[in-house]
Amino acid sequence: IDGDRLMEDLRKLATFGKLGTGVDRTAFSPQDMQARQWLRDRMIDSGLDAYIDSVGNVFGASPTGGSKIVMGSHTDSVPQGGWLDGAMGVIYGLEISRALLESGATEGCVDVIAFQDEEGTYLPCLGSRTFCGELADEEIDAAMDGSGHPLREAMAVYDLAERGAAQFEPGFYTAYLEAHIEQGPRLEAENKRIGIVTGIVGIRRFRLSFTG
Repeated sequence: IDGDRLMEDLRKLATFGKLGTGVDRTAFSPQDMQARQWLRDRMIDSGLDAYIDSVGNVFGASPTGGSKIVMGSHTDSVPQGGWLDGAMGVIYGLEISRALLESGATEGCVDVIAFQDEEGTYLPCLGSRTFCGELADEEIDAAMDGSGHPLREAMAVYDLAERGAAQFEPGFYTAYLEAHIEQGPRLEAENKRIGIVTGIVGIRRFRLSFTG
């Protein structure tokens, strides 16, 4: 693993939508799509067969044979988000994949994915649900952002509809792994640098109007 190269990629990704010490890179914004195009090109430069799929996922397939692991996360952000949130998992996957290729590995390698709209600007988990074959076209048709702009229109700007969707293949992939920053104090409080997630928060949002 080339730590300097990994950090260089993380810092380059953070320039797309840079805002103060963080990023503003909501799904399908110009900053988001510029970042995805850069990431696709970076994957290609690293020896992966990479493309942006029909919903905006960036998928890089290792040219090696045999069963593989998928690694990744998301590169879209919430408004005024953190520069490592999601991005770290994607770049970790990229660095591990290309390090394996550079080592001469011929099988058992890593495919890399950056999911689109995990943060729910239009449709929460759009990319990952599509990758798993769990998202109906009707949900995409009905989805819109907080200003009422349809998801289909946002996708049409980038001519995504005619592309194929990256798909999880049961039996082909051994596992999916995702590295993520901790968004809390537990590791620091316990003086630990890394941990394994055993549970995750679930968030539901409601809009209520009161009259009188």
